[in-house]
Amino acid sequence: MTAAGASGAPAPASDRRERGIAAYATIFGVSEQELPAAFAARVGPVFAEEALQAAGGAAWSHPALTGRDRSIAIITALTAQGVTGDRLRGHVELAVRHGLDEDALTALMTLLAVYVGYAHASLAMESLRTTFASSPQDGA
Repeated sequence: MTAAGASGAPAPASDRRERGIAAYATIFGVSEQELPAAFAARVGPVFAEEALQAAGGAAWSHPALTGRDRSIAIITALTAQGVTGDRLRGHVELAVRHGLDEDALTALMTLLAVYVGYAHASLAMESLRTTFASSPQDGA
């Protein structure tokens, strides 16, 4: 699939929505068919639709960034904002699928502590450790 936004032309709304559904289904670990209703139940239908449109844009599909790059950027942003729990956990799990392991994510948190503060980085590190402790490890 050609990345929308890579050429600078906006993607048709229906294409953006489908790409947004695919992105959020990956993050939440649900099927694309289940995602719209599950997401609307979580955040409300109006907000969910706006988020699906945004996630379907160039931010999630631009070829200049890999999934690994996006995972690092998103985990960094969430950590800087003090976001933990399910929100961070979903992105940590996605980061693992994109090739980041516990050592890499620990190194990221250690680096972030200097820039975003130890309080936010330590909360994120607790979420990270909980995520890895509760996930079956297959040698990765």
